[in-house]
Amino acid sequence: MNVKLIIGAAAVAAGVAAAGGGVALAAGGGGEGTVTGPQADDATAAALEATGGGRANSVERNSENGATWEVEVTTTDGGTVDVRLDESYQVVVIEADSESADSGDSSQ
Repeated sequence: MNVKLIIGAAAVAAGVAAAGGGVALAAGGGGEGTVTGPQADDATAAALEATGGGRANSVERNSENGATWEVEVTTTDGGTVDVRLDESYQVVVIEADSESADSGDSSQ
């Protein structure tokens, strides 16, 4: 019976370690990547205010141009921009989204 208990405990420990590793991998990459939660909601609200509305497509941690947050927004006119915000959700820069601009021309 002790062997079954040890094997069961080892299986549980392995499962917990794997789950914890998955969370670490999802949040890895130098602190950059897609995020959700209250801070992402605050970043989204600030970005939509800065662009005069639209739809937020994604929120990421991003250090480009000295920013903390990057929110990709489809504006009310249909364009897509990256709104970069500092840690206080103040606009650092608003740039045309290079990924959507690159994929928009299929003639090349």
